[in-house]
Amino acid sequence: MIRSELIAKISEENPHLFQRDVEKIVNTIFEEIVSALSRGDRVELRGFGAFSVKKRDARTGRNPRTGTAVQVDEKHVPFFKTGKLLRDRLNGDEG
Repeated sequence: MIRSELIAKISEENPHLFQRDVEKIVNTIFEEIVSALSRGDRVELRGFGAFSVKKRDARTGRNPRTGTAVQVDEKHVPFFKTGKLLRDRLNGDEG
């Protein structure tokens, strides 16, 4: 599902809301998650999962085309861990 499909689905299920308002709400939620992660905060959505940032240390990698060693800088990457409710639903346990 892409962002526009999510907005359309929410608008369809909530006919009392204008689509432009649903779009603002969805965009605000995503912006707040990104802002929190960029500050190093963790975002937890109970029953769904938690977003956090993990640090990957600098390392020596390999160029797959030439096989030569290249230095890869340290970086921070987003990480998502599913919540128990989501994990159970994905595995067929309606719990």
